[in-house]
Amino acid sequence: MSEENKQKSSIWGGRFRTGPSDLMQEINASISFDKNLYSEDIEGSKAHALMLEKQQIISPEDLKAIQNGLDQIYTEISNNTFSFKIELEDIHMNIETRLAELIGEPAKRLHTARSRNDQVATDIRLWLRNRIDELDAELQRLQEILLHKAEKNIHTLMPGYTHLQTAQPISFGFHLAAYIEMMGRDRQRLQDCRKRLNESPLGAAALAGTSFPIDRHMTAKTLGFDRPMANALDAVSSRDFALEFTSAAAICAMHLSRLAEEIVIWSTDRFNFIRLSDEFTTGSSIMPQKKNPDAAELIRAKPGRIIGHFVSLATILKGLPLAYGKDMQEDKEPLFDTQKTLSISIAAMSGMIADMSVNQAAMRDALQKGHPTATDLADFLVRELNKAFRDAHHISGSLVALADDKGCPLEDLSLEDMQKIEPLLDESVFAVLKIEDACNARSSFGGTAPDELKKRLEDAASRFNLNQEMK
Repeated sequence: MSEENKQKSSIWGGRFRTGPSDLMQEINASISFDKNLYSEDIEGSKAHALMLEKQQIISPEDLKAIQNGLDQIYTEISNNTFSFKIELEDIHMNIETRLAELIGEPAKRLHTARSRNDQVATDIRLWLRNRIDELDAELQRLQEILLHKAEKNIHTLMPGYTHLQTAQPISFGFHLAAYIEMMGRDRQRLQDCRKRLNESPLGAAALAGTSFPIDRHMTAKTLGFDRPMANALDAVSSRDFALEFTSAAAICAMHLSRLAEEIVIWSTDRFNFIRLSDEFTTGSSIMPQKKNPDAAELIRAKPGRIIGHFVSLATILKGLPLAYGKDMQEDKEPLFDTQKTLSISIAAMSGMIADMSVNQAAMRDALQKGHPTATDLADFLVRELNKAFRDAHHISGSLVALADDKGCPLEDLSLEDMQKIEPLLDESVFAVLKIEDACNARSSFGGTAPDELKKRLEDAASRFNLNQEMK
């Protein structure tokens, strides 16, 4: 047997006489991506070794050698001096093999009472828990940026849209505040996912537990888990936490995409509501005048990638019998890329919102089109003339049609023209057609009125633990 084949087969022990073919090695190896788990793998191994020593399964001398060796490996990987080998398949065997090179016999005792099945499940949960904490901080920062921008634009009036048609006057701050709430729910979904994944698989071994007198509660506590998972078979088989994360990430990416689309629209020449900084735009190779909102467009596209990862992961897990199947190795790449894609999308959105300037005049000019106070007119007819709302709706619609025929806003119709449609109208009607009054009137809970919006922003800062002073 060649030396290369000896090395390939050595990780399997005596059952195999030769190593896998080069093709099998290529399809089987995961080290190219699961090396991202090195920190978590070392953390889990140190906790496992600590427990083995406490339970008198390994000696204190073995524990000290293992811990020192793992510390050295961590330094090597962190400093990019570690040599990863594809023939060792994954991060677990790469670290274990290097540990044996460094400390000899004690390294062989580290794997007592565990399997790569519970080891990788533990690593992924530790990795994802850390990444969720990072994403939560990134989303919190985005909320704070939105909050700051909203507070500065409480009185910046703009059209609110339905069907992308002018609907009612709102403030720009009110519009941005909607995304504070969306991002808050995204954070809650991620936090809920974190709660469910924070149970330890370590000690489940291959699928049925172990005959060694281990203490799974100790390793769970050491690693910051709430408890050990209650069923060893479930512990090594379940990846629903990863599926739940990609689902929550897909929803968050969708929210970012909606805001990105609005940024694209608002920055067009036709709207001109905002201007993006040079840091988040690009030019054209042929048209010198162009300033393209590429960052927003890329964020708009990212949900396709993340939703694809959700579908991929769901398809991988669908129909898998318990316990572990090599299929589950395919969970890592979609999971890793989902986190990376979402993180960079949040960062880009935070940068765009922080840097963008607001064209208040253009927003106000847009309110001169589309008759945004038509609903206020209908409400006035109900409130002041005791009309049934459906009748008031019809009268207001008739006045809108008249204004369109005359090519003017509702408030520019003469009282005489209005009275031809509704004779009971008098001069008081013009007060409700003013844009500011229409916005101020919507003071119901959650409405766009400035005083109400201020209250809701203060409440959001408290509920989501946001710093109202820019960091």
